[in-house]
Amino acid sequence: MRIVASAPLAAMSSSEHTYWVWAIIVGFVVVVAVAALLSLLIWLIKRIDTRVVAVRDTLKAAKANTADTALIPQVADGVDLVLAEGLQHHLFLGRVLGKVKS
Repeated sequence: MRIVASAPLAAMSSSEHTYWVWAIIVGFVVVVAVAALLSLLIWLIKRIDTRVVAVRDTLKAAKANTADTALIPQVADGVDLVLAEGLQHHLFLGRVLGKVKS
């Protein structure tokens, strides 16, 4: 049986080793920062979604509150008629009692 000598492993210099260690550390920091930013983004999106639902519900309530605004002119016309009638009564009673001169 013949033993074949393997080629020696290429050794890194100490500066290369330092660069690799720093590259791994920086890569790890970048991965942690990206994960933190993505988590923050997800949290903000959930918060925005919740507030959008609240705004939607508020707008639906406002729509329901203003659904009968078409009646406002009709009510205003009725109030004008009542006021005109009241003025006529006031003038009539004022004349009868002598408090209003024609």
